[in-house]
Amino acid sequence: MLKHSGVSAAVFALTLSAAFISCSRASAQSSRTLPAPNYESNSGASEQTQEQNKTNPDVEKFNAVYAKMSLRFKGDIHFEDESKIEAFIKDLKDVLAEEKEMPENDVSLFYLIDKKHNIGSDYEPKGLIPVKQCSLYNVSRNDLSLRPEAFYALDDLARAAKADGITLMVSSTYRSYNYQKNLFARYVAQDGEAEAERYSARPGTSQHQLGVAVDFGSITDDWGDTRMGKWVYNNAAKYGWSLSFPKGYEDVTGYMWECWHFRYIGKKACALQEKYFAGIQQYMLEFIDAWKN
Repeated sequence: MLKHSGVSAAVFALTLSAAFISCSRASAQSSRTLPAPNYESNSGASEQTQEQNKTNPDVEKFNAVYAKMSLRFKGDIHFEDESKIEAFIKDLKDVLAEEKEMPENDVSLFYLIDKKHNIGSDYEPKGLIPVKQCSLYNVSRNDLSLRPEAFYALDDLARAAKADGITLMVSSTYRSYNYQKNLFARYVAQDGEAEAERYSARPGTSQHQLGVAVDFGSITDDWGDTRMGKWVYNNAAKYGWSLSFPKGYEDVTGYMWECWHFRYIGKKACALQEKYFAGIQQYMLEFIDAWKN
């Protein structure tokens, strides 16, 4: 019994030793074939995921500005998804980049001026250029003038009209604060303050004081149905001119429809207005003002 037990113990020891050697070899083989963890790669993936989860700060800004807009604005202007918002922001920044090319000593072409936003009584556009009778267009008075950007854009518009057999009539352009003050007072005396407010600006709140607005033709509703009126309406935006007070938007602009009143804002801004703001200048200028401020 004792001898038999010794042999069994020896066999068991040899078996255990072989098993240990086999496990050690397997462990060594495994350590040679399995790749070490790539902590740097995992960290990068984590950071990328976190970055994707972050909200675009420009989109956040857009949402904040949009939330401030009027109920009618929100009812008329829609952005279906974030991709459209991002496309809009890109186009908006492209338009605002044009401000770098504007004179530093004057207000932006996108300056918001209306019944709630005015400009000082001492403001006068820099470098006003007289608008005189010429081969391109007719004028109603000899005291008209425009800011340089608008003056040259008027030339372009009139030249295109001339090519189509139409000679534009320029009836009103820049108006000083005092001129507008006297004009508004005259309309108040004529029709009363409430009615005058519907079609005439108080001093300091008129686009004409910026030197970028033009009244064309007869300054009457029927001008829009004339050959000249139809041509201007259909072609003005191609040359940077935007209708300021469209029909049916008195609650938005503060003024009755004026088919003859156009403001120069530039070609890119006109395209932005048409693409995203339903062609309504007031909507775009209000959004730009809120975006910048």
